Amino acid sequence: MPPSGVPRVALSRLPGERVRVVGADGERELPASELAAHVAEIEQDGARWVWDDTARWYPPLLEAGVRVARCHDLRLSRRILTRAPAVDRDLLEGDDADLWDRLGPAVAALPTLFPVDDRIEHLDAGVEDRRQLAAVAASSEAGRLRLLLAAESAGALAAAEMTHAGIPWSREVHERILDEQLGPRPPRGARPAELEALANELRELLRTPGLNPDSRPELLAALQRSGLTLTDVRASTLRRQTHPCIEPLLRYKRLSHLFSNNGWEWIDQWVRGDRLHPAYQPAGSSTGRWSSNGGGALSIPMQVRPAAVADEGWCLVVADVAQLEPRVLAGMSNDHALAGAARGADLYQAIVDDGAVASRAEAKVGMLGALYGATTGDSGRMLPALMRRYPRAMGLVEDAARAGERAQVVRTQLGRGSTIGGADDWGHTDEGAPADPDAQASRRRSWGRFTRNFVVQGTGAEWALCWIAELRNSLWRLGGQGALTARPHLVFFLHDEVVVHAPSELADKVTACLTEAAASAASLVFPDVSIDFPLNVTVVRSYAEAGK
Repeated sequence: MPPSGVPRVALSRLPGERVRVVGADGERELPASELAAHVAEIEQDGARWVWDDTARWYPPLLEAGVRVARCHDLRLSRRILTRAPAVDRDLLEGDDADLWDRLGPAVAALPTLFPVDDRIEHLDAGVEDRRQLAAVAASSEAGRLRLLLAAESAGALAAAEMTHAGIPWSREVHERILDEQLGPRPPRGARPAELEALANELRELLRTPGLNPDSRPELLAALQRSGLTLTDVRASTLRRQTHPCIEPLLRYKRLSHLFSNNGWEWIDQWVRGDRLHPAYQPAGSSTGRWSSNGGGALSIPMQVRPAAVADEGWCLVVADVAQLEPRVLAGMSNDHALAGAARGADLYQAIVDDGAVASRAEAKVGMLGALYGATTGDSGRMLPALMRRYPRAMGLVEDAARAGERAQVVRTQLGRGSTIGGADDWGHTDEGAPADPDAQASRRRSWGRFTRNFVVQGTGAEWALCWIAELRNSLWRLGGQGALTARPHLVFFLHDEVVVHAPSELADKVTACLTEAAASAASLVFPDVSIDFPLNVTVVRSYAEAGK
């Protein structure tokens, strides 16, 4: 991770499209049009850029050809610190604190440095930075929090760079897939030919001439009139039914999803030239996992993956970590027996070899049950054996679940805190009436399942952030003197998977960078226990070839 002694330079927006720059050499103001050149000059000597929101500041710099090594994202960091159990919330109060709490994420797909001229757009980054530094310094877990804030901010830089660079994408391949699956592009508002043909077939089979298959109430009523006892029209429900309409209906749903989510309008909106530019939202969930601001940033369906094609002479290096959450549980619980099982490529088989359960399938079902709160059925039968063999690991998630049921905050390895989920309302129905004891107990158990998984999923997100932070910098160093997109660079990230676009001759070096970054992330997040995070790495021309 970046060194802590790097000079901090705070950037604040001012009225009139001007910027205040405050660094070790004093304060100055300059026009926004001169900011990129100024940042590039200072970046040569190293700096940590302190700003309100990376998605507001960094995209214009990238467009100007300026890449920065490190930043401190005040919005993301404040969100962490105000919820962290080890932070005194009073230290974050003061001038404009309420405005900082209200500051939302910019939409990275449509960045603008000066969107609206009001108070929330002209917050003083230096004032908030000093508050945050003081709150961290006073914490009993200052070291962990500094690492978390650095990783969160580095992730925001990576997200902006991935949106800027884009995923190499062949519009020709994508449109050919749509033509083959759906027929020619229809006029706006009309169904493609294949969907319309299936809709007509369903109308005949269900004897409902005016049926709109896209209307769930209409479809459900037509199915019920045909003798099917259904309460929903989910694909999983339909597959259990026997009727001539089921096969064409499932095909209709699959093709309708393709048309709606990755059809021609999606291409027009998100593919520019030969790049797909999806928009990420770092820490979009309470656990710290990312979400998407558009373009399906966290989901590239199998149907259209053939369109993700590397440039000529380049390749896609695809890597995902095996069994991330069980390994995270081993590390954060410091359960030496489970940590031993995690030192290898297949943790589930190691659990079998350890004598905890009889088969790999039982190990997987039992471990996932412990992580997600499935305490009945096959998962429930495995839990006692896992508890006996790995008491510290199983005890950690059980304690987190009990804390959630008591409406207490739980925390990740590096100190991110959970919310309490509206516990004040557990005793009432959604309409405000007193809830019966069974309903109250159900709500408490539900929140216990959330906190059980929060500690592990959130820590897994922290490991992944450290992984991509280390990887981002090692790829930059690997690329020589070129611009961001001329070097190996990240183009996709999904929880425990990354895709790197790289010159083919550097594929082996990129693979080594991926592995070294995973090991570095493990030592940063779990310094007191040795845990392996083995990667499945494939080098392909098209994303569709990964994992075959």
